[in-house]
Amino acid sequence: MSLEEKVMAKMKDAMKTKNEPVLRALRSIKAEIIKAKTDPGAGGNIDEATELKFLTKMVKQRKEAAEIFEQQGRTDLAAKEKEEIDVIQDFLPKPLSEEELREKIKSIIDESGASSPADMGKVMGLATKELAGKADGKIISNIVKEILSSK
Repeated sequence: MSLEEKVMAKMKDAMKTKNEPVLRALRSIKAEIIKAKTDPGAGGNIDEATELKFLTKMVKQRKEAAEIFEQQGRTDLAAKEKEEIDVIQDFLPKPLSEEELREKIKSIIDESGASSPADMGKVMGLATKELAGKADGKIISNIVKEILSSK
């Protein structure tokens, strides 16, 4: 079942139960799907990598917005953003624990032959591609820096 089909099925359920926060998040996902399908060169189809990319971007945007709303004392708006994050994350793969992430990054470093912090760009390119949707880029970056600095 494609992402679009999953979203449509959940939208029907959310409409039946009148679950407004879930419906709001699903509508935003559907809008991103339509936008991705109509992008030049997409040909009306989107692959899983593109889906992961925009879902991850949506979660990141909402986290940043929630943080700003909390700083401004708008907990009501921050709560809405957090509700949407929960719904969007249901469509993303389960995030890796820090321990699992460290193991994956160590294996990527070994495969790439990186030996110093100067090789960080090469490692980050491979790591972000392999770990897309499974970990935040900042966390990956920090772990890569830490491991390469200790070599």
